[in-house]
Amino acid sequence: MTELEKLDAGLEYDFQDPEVNARKLHAMAGCRRLNAVDPADAAAQEAAVRELFGSAGESPCVLPMFNCDNGKNIYVGDDFLANYNVTILDIAPVHIGNHVMIGPSTMIITVNHPLSPRGRRQHLGQAKPVTIGNDVWIGGNCTILPGVSIGNNVVIAAGAVVTKDVPDNCVVGGVPATVIKQIENDLGEDQ
Repeated sequence: MTELEKLDAGLEYDFQDPEVNARKLHAMAGCRRLNAVDPADAAAQEAAVRELFGSAGESPCVLPMFNCDNGKNIYVGDDFLANYNVTILDIAPVHIGNHVMIGPSTMIITVNHPLSPRGRRQHLGQAKPVTIGNDVWIGGNCTILPGVSIGNNVVIAAGAVVTKDVPDNCVVGGVPATVIKQIENDLGEDQ
């Protein structure tokens, strides 16, 4: 298997492999184009998002300085907002539902590295997808770690580090994030 095939299969891969690195370089160029768009030109900003992401629903808004590792592994629904300085390390897919707001300086990370120094010296990475449901508000300066699924109607408190799955209809916060309280879904069952 090539390193790119290993990455796509969820296996350990060499993140310095030229094919793997080419994805990152392509994403960096797309981020540079997106971040250079005049914020007053909503149509150009939306076009740059659609060019960079795998897919985007209606009215995506991504404020500068946005960064990602691939771009094509980011799938967002309708009414998506990424505030200033958001980073999505989308080595693996990141699926984000409708009506999601991501606060400034938040990181969504799909890649991890070995605990062993030998593995790190071999430049190994392993990617796990992240899924975020509908009607989620992620506060500023949060970190979402690899493999996490966040349910619908969830609020992630500012500064939280989300290390495990989050159920529907709750507020989580802290390091590591835990459920603080349940919240009502005032939209009913149909989200």
